[in-house]
Amino acid sequence: MTQTRKELDAQLPDDAHAWLDEALAEAARAASESPSAESPPAEPSPYAVPAWEFRFASAGRVCGQHHADSVRTLLLIEARADSATLTRLYHQGTAAERRAVLLALHHLLEGPVALPLVEDALRTNDTRLVAAAVGPYAAEHLDPHSWRHAVLKCLFTGVPVDAVAHLQSRAEGDSELARMLADYATERTAAGRDVPPDLNRVLTLTGEQSEES
Repeated sequence: MTQTRKELDAQLPDDAHAWLDEALAEAARAASESPSAESPPAEPSPYAVPAWEFRFASAGRVCGQHHADSVRTLLLIEARADSATLTRLYHQGTAAERRAVLLALHHLLEGPVALPLVEDALRTNDTRLVAAAVGPYAAEHLDPHSWRHAVLKCLFTGVPVDAVAHLQSRAEGDSELARMLADYATERTAAGRDVPPDLNRVLTLTGEQSEES
């Protein structure tokens, strides 16, 4: 979970606090200077990078890794980053920068246009990317098949299912998810491996009972 601006203000040292003020001002200025839909922009220069994007990249170094997700998310929101900007920052960024993009999606986009970013993160074995990918944006836009596999990905990689947004409402009554969970539990048991405790928790949410119950 990311921190609010008020929480960051209370925790950042003075130099990082001043840096954040300047960074957010640059992001807000970039947002205000964006052309309106009625006035399409001219072809942008491939070399013109907004100042706030440099701040986005250096947030961890200046504000500390513990606060980097929150700082980067605030910058994206303040800049009103569109899907093209989010996609570019995701593909060009480090794992930490990609995570921040994923965390900001539900604040900035209404439609499923950024699902390729979620799907890309779910193909990795980076647990922090997987955890960020199963947030509110995925809960709203992933189709049932993809969402079920996202839940299983969490179980495979050890990501706590608490990271899955709207887990209860989406799992409720999902018999196909229950079948997939039961099959996975059977495979684990047959291989002499422990069944993740979260598996039975999700299985219960579907309305099914585990064989151990």
